[in-house]
Amino acid sequence: MSGWCCSALSAREIAVKDLNRIDLNLLVYLDVLLRERNVTQAANQLGLSQPAMSNGLRRLRDLFNDPLLVRTSDGMSPTARALELEPLIRDVLAGVERAIQPTSDFDPSDANQVIRVMASDYAESTLFPTVIGELREQAPGLTLDVMTPSDVSFLDVERGKIDLVINRFDQMPQSFHQITLWSDPFTCLMSRDNPILSQFDLRAYLNADHIWVSKTGMGVGVGVDPDDVQRLGWVDTALAQMNEQRRIRVFTRHYQAAMTLAEENDLIVTLPSRATWLKRDNPRVVVRPVPFEVPPLELKMAWSPLLQHNPAHRWVRQTITRIARELNA
Repeated sequence: MSGWCCSALSAREIAVKDLNRIDLNLLVYLDVLLRERNVTQAANQLGLSQPAMSNGLRRLRDLFNDPLLVRTSDGMSPTARALELEPLIRDVLAGVERAIQPTSDFDPSDANQVIRVMASDYAESTLFPTVIGELREQAPGLTLDVMTPSDVSFLDVERGKIDLVINRFDQMPQSFHQITLWSDPFTCLMSRDNPILSQFDLRAYLNADHIWVSKTGMGVGVGVDPDDVQRLGWVDTALAQMNEQRRIRVFTRHYQAAMTLAEENDLIVTLPSRATWLKRDNPRVVVRPVPFEVPPLELKMAWSPLLQHNPAHRWVRQTITRIARELNA
């Protein structure tokens, strides 16, 4: 028994000795290095010199007995051990962040900071007027910086440089937190003078000329190939499943522009209903149901796990979610 106790004690002593070797700053360095995959960029983000960052990487390699990041044709690539450590390190740092967060509740009336949000034109038009009105009332010191999908990347969000992204997303990193704000069915908007209104059915829809409007995900956009149905979105995918295809004459990324074009031409624009609802008082346009089944648009809000427990961030998220649910009701 005494031998077992001595053996167990030695193991604990070894564990403590190993923990004493760990500088918490090194874990922060590793987290940023794995995000940036670049020593210079990691140093810039942490406000360190490149030699200091390189020294930190050397110490990390000694600590974990692994190269962690190695040079390849694509730049610095993480080793298998680094990929294994990545979620564990983030969990540790998130726990530390939670421990040092202020215990007092966030007071929006005293807040004075910038909240950066990437939002699609659709979200900015349908959701943000109410959101901004309430933020101005409850948190007048907050500044909202609304960015477009082409302004940011998923990496910007992952690093916490962008607080929130609000859009429809075909794909999203699994590490992100996300919530569906609402689901919105599609409708057709067209000029009141459009002759198609006399008999608006599927055949008439297919024989008409259309405006395409969409911008999913994030990043710089590229030109659209009218024949690449899989990349055109839900409306055209639904038609393809029926072995049909619409005739698109105008491609745009702006909902307001699409609706203005439909108002002044014999073009049809098929949009989520909340967007066409913005034209409800315009006597020059008419809204009709889509003459075939189209899955509704799901508007999602997503954010980095780095910001999950930040009190100000949590209050803004909860406020936007509540407003979206109220508008949806």
